[in-house]
Amino acid sequence: MDALYVNESLLQSVVLTGIVGCGCAWQTGHSIALTWRPIEQVVVGAVLLAAAVRFLHFALFEEPLFAPPTTLFEIVCLCIAGAIGWRTTRARQMVRQYYWLYEANGPLGWRPRQDGASKAG
Repeated sequence: MDALYVNESLLQSVVLTGIVGCGCAWQTGHSIALTWRPIEQVVVGAVLLAAAVRFLHFALFEEPLFAPPTTLFEIVCLCIAGAIGWRTTRARQMVRQYYWLYEANGPLGWRPRQDGASKAG
């Protein structure tokens, strides 16, 4: 982590990238899933958010604005957070909207109901 952020402490990096950036990415993934859009749009949102987070590091802590390893690290972190937000929302949507077909299978998944064939037919 020290090699990625030159002028920041670990706490500053975690707060800005981890809490603020990943929180926004999770909300972005959630919003994209609510409108039934594909997960590929989460990547676009994560790249745009990474540019904003990178600018905040630059403006607040005098980090280099264009640092490829740090930018790539932030994009990956934001993509993961956005994908988790997208997947949890999509799993809830599938179980809630198609309750006669699917049941929850953990926080990130769903499965066909065991009695779904008898109710559908």
